Amino acid sequence: MTDTQTVPPGADTIIVPCPHCGAQNRVPTARLDQHGKCGRCHQDLFAGHPIVLNRGNFDRHAGAELPLLVDFWAAWCGPCKVMAPVFEAAAADYEPRLRFGKVDVDAEPELAARFQTRSIPTLILFKGGLEIARVSGALPGQALRQWIDRHLPRR
Repeated sequence: MTDTQTVPPGADTIIVPCPHCGAQNRVPTARLDQHGKCGRCHQDLFAGHPIVLNRGNFDRHAGAELPLLVDFWAAWCGPCKVMAPVFEAAAADYEPRLRFGKVDVDAEPELAARFQTRSIPTLILFKGGLEIARVSGALPGQALRQWIDRHLPRR
């Protein structure tokens, strides 16, 4: 956790896993948009880019209070290549309200099987370890934003 002296007593907080070291950071919800730094490694908690997810860090991020949108993709997949810059742009727009992550299904076949990704790209939205929504197939930018807005849990 970050230094509790920096969190006002009684403040509404959320636990945000660091995308770099995995440390759990308690961040006041009112200060989420200030893009804080990790209390352990001092790197940015949000960079406006999707993070690479694997067996070692997936559950930490998917189980967090902060919603996580995961793109299950593969390097050989044409629609995945088309979707990549759209997903990257959305990450820049939506963070810190929503964390974006990518799972390479070839590098992480266990995760792909666990979430029954039958086609790629598949996007799955998680919050608190629960799947909130999913969609398969490449989405253009506006359609992705509409889908996110429709399914993103409100605070």
